[in-house]
Amino acid sequence: MPKLGVNIDHVATLREARKTVEPDPIIAASIAELAGADSIVAHLREDRRHIQDRDLKILRKIVKTKLDLEMASTPEMMKSALYFKPDLVTLVPERREELTTEGGLEVNLNIEGIKRAVKLLHDADIVVSLFIDPDIDQVKASHKVDADYVEINTGRYSEARSPQDIEAEYAKVLNAVKIAEKLRLRINAGHGLNYKNVSRIAAIPEISELNIGHSIISRSVFVGMERAVREMKEILDSFRQPI
Repeated sequence: MPKLGVNIDHVATLREARKTVEPDPIIAASIAELAGADSIVAHLREDRRHIQDRDLKILRKIVKTKLDLEMASTPEMMKSALYFKPDLVTLVPERREELTTEGGLEVNLNIEGIKRAVKLLHDADIVVSLFIDPDIDQVKASHKVDADYVEINTGRYSEARSPQDIEAEYAKVLNAVKIAEKLRLRINAGHGLNYKNVSRIAAIPEISELNIGHSIISRSVFVGMERAVREMKEILDSFRQPI
């Protein structure tokens, strides 16, 4: 079965709406782990719109599973990664005006720059993932820059509404996963996944982990963080391979 990474950014988003101390994403991370999360995901943005340096400092100390830091490959963010030393860095594109990450990293047109970033992180013993669209050229480019993982962007699959569009976007995800597996890249997936659309992606056996944030945090408003995480874990557990 795929593991579950819980993104806690939107707990911090709610806190930052009032520039106060609650809700605390640190508490959310602890509850998520107790409920069965296999990793905690946090995106440190250059404008610090949600996760703060203080959060990462504490998360690095208290996370018992795996800390996945999402970030752009800018000099400032690279310094942060080398300082906080997360278990995994996921490089993502970033535009200040976007509400959330809108698409995958353009690896194919930035081979040398991304390869330098990957090497710098590897030299610090940090595992590297690249958040990419389900595009064959991007998968191949991720292999060229020596990434350890690719995280396949499931955003368009999640946003598709007609049966034809859903099938077309699912086929792109599946094809990208198969190519990545042939290149011996480890594979995560995420973006836009929720309790209704996650099953087909979770059933792809090559995917190691699904990173889900907004849907779980939204559900937690009504049922609490622990139950929201457990409900998602139950869905993923249904795809456990028989021994």
